[in-house]
Amino acid sequence: MSTLTLERPGDGEGSVQVKLDSGAKIGGAKVFAVYGKGGIGKSTTSSNLSAAFSLLGQRVLQIGCDPKHDSTFTLTRKLMPTVIDVLEANDFHHEELRPEDYMFEGFNGVMCVEAGGPPAGTGCGGYVVGQTVKLLKQHHLLEDTDVVIFDVLGDVVCGGFAAPLQYAERALVVAANDFDSIFAMNRIVAAIKAKSKNYEVRLAGVVANRSRDTDEIDRFAGATGLERLAHFPDLDAIRRSRLKKCTIFEMEDTPEIEAVRNEYKRLAAMLWAGTRPLEANPMKDRDIFEFLGFE
Repeated sequence: MSTLTLERPGDGEGSVQVKLDSGAKIGGAKVFAVYGKGGIGKSTTSSNLSAAFSLLGQRVLQIGCDPKHDSTFTLTRKLMPTVIDVLEANDFHHEELRPEDYMFEGFNGVMCVEAGGPPAGTGCGGYVVGQTVKLLKQHHLLEDTDVVIFDVLGDVVCGGFAAPLQYAERALVVAANDFDSIFAMNRIVAAIKAKSKNYEVRLAGVVANRSRDTDEIDRFAGATGLERLAHFPDLDAIRRSRLKKCTIFEMEDTPEIEAVRNEYKRLAAMLWAGTRPLEANPMKDRDIFEFLGFE
C-alpha cells in the first residue's frame, strides 16, 4: 500500500505535503497534468486532447482525479465507477481487482480511469492518486501506453490534489480571459514551481479556453514568463458536445468545429514533440489583484 506520510520535502516554506511511494513513478509514457479553476473546462480540454493524441496514433490513458468522476464520460459515454468505489466494494483488497473493473475503453481506443476520491471532508486525494497508479502498474497497464493525462479538479488546495505533479513531465493550466481563472492560474503556477524543486514536472504553458479574446491571459503570461499554447473559443458546439456525451471530434462538421479539432491536434502534436520547460514566476496575490483589470 502507498506510504503516505506528512513530510517537509522542500516544496516551499512551511510545506507539509503528502509523499507517494518512490517506486510508483510512471515510466515510458509522456505524462501531462491538467489544472485550472473549477468549471473552466479542464475535463473538456483533457478529453478532447486525449482524443486528438489518439487520432495522431498514440496510445492514451486519461485519469480523472475528481470525486465527481465526470472527467471521461465524453470519451466513454457513461459515468464510470471509480477506483475508490471498486476498492471499497472489495474491502480494499486491491489484489482482487481486475483491470476491467476500473478501466474502460473510450473514443478511438482511449483508455479511461476515474480515480474518484474519499468522501467529502475525509481522507486525502493523494492517497487516491497513489492507489490508482499502483493498480495500473500492478496490472502492467502503463507498459503499452504512450500518453497519460491526469485531469485534476479545481485549484491546487492541498498536497493531495498536487499529487499528479509528482508523476507528470509537463503541467498545463486551463484558463479563461477573466479575473477569476487567471487569479487561480497564478496560484497553480506557484504550486507547479514548488513541486518542480523535487520532481521532474515542469510547466508547459496555458491553454486559453471559453474565451473570444486572450489579451489578459497574454498580458499575464508576458509578465510572469508563461506561454499560451492554444486557444479554444467559447463555442456553443463545445458546450453541446458535453450534453451529447461525446468529444468535439464526434460532432457535426462545421468550419468552426473543424478549426477547434485542428487546434486540439496541433496542441497534441506540440506536446508530443516536447515543449520547453518554463520558469514562470507567479505574482503575490495583492500584486496580481492590482495587475488585472481596467483603470
